Amino acid sequence: MNCDEYKVTREFIDSGDADVRAFAEKATAGVTDDISRALKLYYAVRDEILYDPYYAGEGRNYFRASDCLRAKRGFCIPKAALLAAAARSAGIPARVGYGDVRNHLSTKKLLELTGGNLFIWHGYTELYLEGRWVKATPAFNLSLCQRFGVRPLEFDGRSDSLFHEFDQGGRRHMEYVKQRGHYADVPYDTIIADFKEAYPRWFAAPAPTVRGDFAKEAGARGI
Repeated sequence: MNCDEYKVTREFIDSGDADVRAFAEKATAGVTDDISRALKLYYAVRDEILYDPYYAGEGRNYFRASDCLRAKRGFCIPKAALLAAAARSAGIPARVGYGDVRNHLSTKKLLELTGGNLFIWHGYTELYLEGRWVKATPAFNLSLCQRFGVRPLEFDGRSDSLFHEFDQGGRRHMEYVKQRGHYADVPYDTIIADFKEAYPRWFAAPAPTVRGDFAKEAGARGI
C-alpha cells in the first residue's frame, strides 16, 4: 500500500513543526519499533494534552496539531491531528478519521452550547502499523475520565480503540451513529460549515478562555 500522502507534513497535521518533532522525539526516546513508538505517542497525547471542548473556535489554530501542543489543551479534532502529526514525525504513516457520536455523559453547560448530545465530526487517528490501519482515540485524558467515572481508552497498537461504550457504572456513555471517513489532513472548511449549522450557540459563546472549566463541571456532577 502506498502511504506517501500519510507521511508528509500538512497545514493542520503539521508534522514538520519543530515543537511537534521535539514532542515526538521525547515521547519515543529509547524505543525502536513502530508499535512501541505508537503506544508512547498515544499516551503522551492522551494524558499530557487536556481534553477541553471549550478551547475551540473558528480560528484555524484551534484545529492545528502544533497549536494544540503549545496550548496543552484542545478538543478531539486537534488532539487526533496531534497524534497523527507526532506519528508522522516518528516515521509512522498516519491519518485522521471522523464519526458522529452520541455522548450520553456530558455537562449541562456543554449540552446548552451544543443543543443536544449529538457531537458531529468526532475525531480519532488511524496509524499504519504492521501492514494495516489501526484506529486510536486520544481525546479523553486520564484525569478527566476519572472525574466522569469512565474507564480511560487504552490502546495496544493492534486493536481499534474508538469509544467509551459504558461508564464504570455500566451506563451507556458513547455510541457512533455515522462514519465520515478518513483524511490526509483535517477537512477544516467542511467541518466549520457543519459546525456553524449544527452549533450556532457554540459559535456565539464567549471566548474559549471564559466559557468554563469542563473538568470541574465533570467533577461537580459526581458521576
